[in-house]
Amino acid sequence: MSSQLDTLVAATRAAVAVNADWARTAELVAAVLEEHLPSPAELTPAQRAGDPERHRSHLLHAEPDGTFSIVALVWRPGQETTIHDHVTWCVFGVVQGIEHEELYTLDEARGCLVEAGSSTNETGEVSGFAPPGDIHRVRNVGDDTAISIHVYGTDVSRIGSSVRREYDLPVAASR
Repeated sequence: MSSQLDTLVAATRAAVAVNADWARTAELVAAVLEEHLPSPAELTPAQRAGDPERHRSHLLHAEPDGTFSIVALVWRPGQETTIHDHVTWCVFGVVQGIEHEELYTLDEARGCLVEAGSSTNETGEVSGFAPPGDIHRVRNVGDDTAISIHVYGTDVSRIGSSVRREYDLPVAASR
């Protein structure tokens, strides 16, 4: 692991050790990622490579006690996730390209998702969230490969993914 990633791991470890609730932990880790966001050059060529079929995930670090993982996600132009939520807090920083995030709320009474907002994150920008209220879809809206570093509050190497649930519901415009 590179020295930039080593520094990010150590600083994330300290932020998580505060033992705050998920929302506060996401804030603390976002501040860490803003300060220690690695450059794409810190990743190997294989970790910067995209997949023609879907976005690709590369595990960079899994904390031995399971409290967090650091993952590089690589997105080719037009690639997107499903609409989903997460099992834990997540913080991400874009190190290359542009990612667009669409936010939703679940309207159980109507059996649909409701548009709740969106944001476009460019290189150097950091954002994060904590459940509940973390239903979203992420896509590469740029013309080039996008790469983002994600810090999840769990060991994704153990559980396989940070996704709790995928949503295959109609989407209604916000009222």
